[in-house]
Amino acid sequence: MTKNTGIQNFRPLLLDVAVPLGSYYLFKDAFGMSTFASLAWSSVVPAVRTVGSLVRGRKTNALAGLILVVNVVSLLLSFVSGDPRLMLAKDSGVSSVIAFGILASVWLGKPMMTAGMKPFLVKGDAAKEAAWQRLVSGASARSAAFRSKERAFSVVWGLVLLAECSARVVGAYTIPVDTMVWLGSVFLVGAMVIGFMVSGGLAAGPMERMLAAEVADGAAQQAAGRPAVAVAA
Repeated sequence: MTKNTGIQNFRPLLLDVAVPLGSYYLFKDAFGMSTFASLAWSSVVPAVRTVGSLVRGRKTNALAGLILVVNVVSLLLSFVSGDPRLMLAKDSGVSSVIAFGILASVWLGKPMMTAGMKPFLVKGDAAKEAAWQRLVSGASARSAAFRSKERAFSVVWGLVLLAECSARVVGAYTIPVDTMVWLGSVFLVGAMVIGFMVSGGLAAGPMERMLAAEVADGAAQQAAGRPAVAVAA
């Protein structure tokens, strides 16, 4: 039942990147739509997907809600302007608002990216869940280091998205629109690769090791508490 493969983990990225990119060229080349109309219609699928997942999910996390609001507002603004370059630049607006939201969440002590990282580290394991709760609640000697890495994970993603946003803005107004449509996706994928590598090495990896050590300590304490293993001598 827990057959969550890598493809499922990357499904949102495929739908948000591959579908809009493919549909843009379909609308433009196959149906002869204008650049603006093609860009506008190719943005509909990710918007509908986001709304659908929010409706189905019953409870929303802060990041999903932020992405939804920014996407809807930027899409409406782009329709009003009718400028294809602004349509491309608005993607950087999405990244920047999300980036600032992530950085603000760190400052407020509620790192937003934790919601996406925790399932990968805990993997539905009850012992790891209990260890995670001890680490984030301050009940463990490792808590301070763990929380520091948790914040670092979100900071890395906030800064990576800000860098991606800057590259998109420059590209939107200096590179031909047709080129920037696919290049923007390259920027996004590149930013995600960098984000995964840096946040993994700097934060997620050390957190995983601390979590494993905490699980081991918890198991040792439990074993020591069993009457059969009375190591009093």
